[in-house]
Amino acid sequence: MADTHKKILFKYYSDFLGETVSETMWAEIINLEKGFFRLDNIPFFGASIATADLFYAEYDENEKNYIYLETIEHSGNSIVQILILEKDFDKEVIREKLKVINCLSESLNDTFMAVEIARDIDYLIVKNILKEYEAQEIIEFAEPYISEKHRADLLKN
Repeated sequence: MADTHKKILFKYYSDFLGETVSETMWAEIINLEKGFFRLDNIPFFGASIATADLFYAEYDENEKNYIYLETIEHSGNSIVQILILEKDFDKEVIREKLKVINCLSESLNDTFMAVEIARDIDYLIVKNILKEYEAQEIIEFAEPYISEKHRADLLKN
């Protein structure tokens, strides 16, 4: 993976944590000389970027790492965060329900996960699933990065 990918440092304000965070994520090298990469991770804490977005990063001597600077091209994918509120609730139930409709997720721990909604998924379907669990007070969810395509999905209702 080291030949085709690099870990990139992202620094941003996280609404979820209420503070500035540093998060490293894997990215596919598109053109190392020009600093072009494609995100190959699901952001946990609310970066304004989604999986498969093309972005620009520069190597920083102080950090000894490439640092994200700007998104060049959006993939149309979106990211949502889910916080499990109900004690002893098995988050895998929600992960499996989302996986059935082709939404991948990564768990940080037993109570927090980030979900990738691919461009070709109707976000209204995803949001209805999340609202169902939220109405039962099993979860809370946040939408740190919703693509233009997925915003349009919501307007169809």
